[in-house]
Amino acid sequence: MDRFEQNEKTPVTEGICLLTVVSPRRDEGNSPTGIVGRCLARQLLAMGRQVRVMAEPDQCGGWPDAVDVVEGTITRPLECARAFDGVEAVFLAGAHPSTVQDALTLARNASARRVVLLSSHGPEYEEANPPETWFWLAIERAVEHSGMAWTHIRPSAVMSAVIESTYPATGSDWPDTVRAEGVVREAFLNQGHYPFIHEQDLAAVVAAALISDDYTGTVIEAVGPPLSTRSRIRSIATALGRDIDTVDLAADESRAIWRRRGWPDGAIDVTLYALEEYGARFAELVQWTLDQHPSVQDIIGRPLRTYDDWVSENIDSFR
Repeated sequence: MDRFEQNEKTPVTEGICLLTVVSPRRDEGNSPTGIVGRCLARQLLAMGRQVRVMAEPDQCGGWPDAVDVVEGTITRPLECARAFDGVEAVFLAGAHPSTVQDALTLARNASARRVVLLSSHGPEYEEANPPETWFWLAIERAVEHSGMAWTHIRPSAVMSAVIESTYPATGSDWPDTVRAEGVVREAFLNQGHYPFIHEQDLAAVVAAALISDDYTGTVIEAVGPPLSTRSRIRSIATALGRDIDTVDLAADESRAIWRRRGWPDGAIDVTLYALEEYGARFAELVQWTLDQHPSVQDIIGRPLRTYDDWVSENIDSFR
């Protein structure tokens, strides 16, 4: 159990925590809500909290027995209004700008006090564009004007995104190619870097924001360090106990592979940009990560889980 979860001084709210979960999607900025949600549910239950989940049909399985699972989707919340009954706090993940106001109204009318939004780094770029083009920024603004205490969490890529086939594209085909051929093919193989956070660490940050007033009205940068593509491959190879061959692709070759796997161009553009940018500005962007306060480590009260930790937990996906 995380040290954070054992801190008796943390002020804890008493009502139901509602978690929203959507099916895996490959749009830009999406996170593996099912994987993060299941980690979060286990952590909240360990803290003595009541947990309800509003989950799309293919995400209704695999929850702890104590979780109240309600089939529905946060993208059409009015069809599942009963999920909000008795809710004290909401972990809002997978919402859509066109219907987020309906979800927030249902939460407020149910006397929810707090909403924690799983956001993206998209708002930093959307702000320069006309409001009618906003996605993440529209959701953040709606939450801020909901009348409830709020916290936005903008995470790095989640390590298990490659398992659930949600954003980012980098590494998403590695389980298949490593199992079948013992090879990784990707652009910027030698200089590429990408920031990742373990889903357990992200869930612990969400839990902290859900149960206390410490982070009300703040944007938490739930960011892990940028990891090199080469180091990620080495971690997998070490856990497998065998070498993994590598092929350094041109950017357009990676683009073609990711398109065939169903990734939209926007997600591919962001992935290629980040792989190159984090490699070229590594020291600067590592320092930016270190400068974030409160840091993830500050919030969860322990060191971050490493990519080696994640690989050891998920190595069967590469066998």
